[in-house]
Amino acid sequence: MGKRRLELMMAVLILAGAFYVGRLGAQMRQMRHQTTAAVSQEAKVRKVVVDAGHGGFDSGKVGINGALEKDINLEIARKVQRKLEQAGISTLMTRETDQGLYDDGEENKKQQDMKRRCSLINESEADLAVSIHQNSYTQESICGPQVFYYETSVKGRNLAEILQETLNQNLEIARPRAGKANDTYYLLRKTEIPTVIVECGFLSNTEEAEKLMKEVPKLKWTLPVGVISLLVTIFGFGWTILRLVGIL
Repeated sequence: MGKRRLELMMAVLILAGAFYVGRLGAQMRQMRHQTTAAVSQEAKVRKVVVDAGHGGFDSGKVGINGALEKDINLEIARKVQRKLEQAGISTLMTRETDQGLYDDGEENKKQQDMKRRCSLINESEADLAVSIHQNSYTQESICGPQVFYYETSVKGRNLAEILQETLNQNLEIARPRAGKANDTYYLLRKTEIPTVIVECGFLSNTEEAEKLMKEVPKLKWTLPVGVISLLVTIFGFGWTILRLVGIL
């Protein structure tokens, strides 16, 4: 992906996010005709929870190339955190090392881990939460991003739809997905602020697994990082970031 293309993608996200805050539920088409007004709004997001899924004993998905989801999630989460804080937004990481949120002697570590993640999010006084994951499927050909939101969360749905549409467009997904409602994921059910789960790619797909393992740490495959971080960064900071990417 060329630098200019990535910058254009970032700009779309910037505008979408700013417009979303000012006019929940409005169509992205209307946003494009009101660019100046949208990006000049005051910031409403001041704190974001960045959740790196899995960790410790829980590796998450294992890639076709041996990549561990927990490691990729944490690498992306760290970069997201840096980008957010550079933009002046406070962040809370649910984990910053390869360690889950459980006690070593706990019998049901996974359950304790999930409960503690939800408690951190609910007690954070943050404006929204982004949980970073990777996907997998039995068919290697399946690829591309998927964004989940809790089925009754209007703000979560709008956030997920903006993110999903931009991912689809800029990755030129042959069979684009829509933001997907979910009523079973524990994190979505038990959190009290708008929360989305972003499955950045499929570790069961050879090409995506290689990009996620080798290129994300080198900052060469910046799409997952840029999309997630900018989507939550630009709520009110659009004007500044537009200047940084050379659009204005």
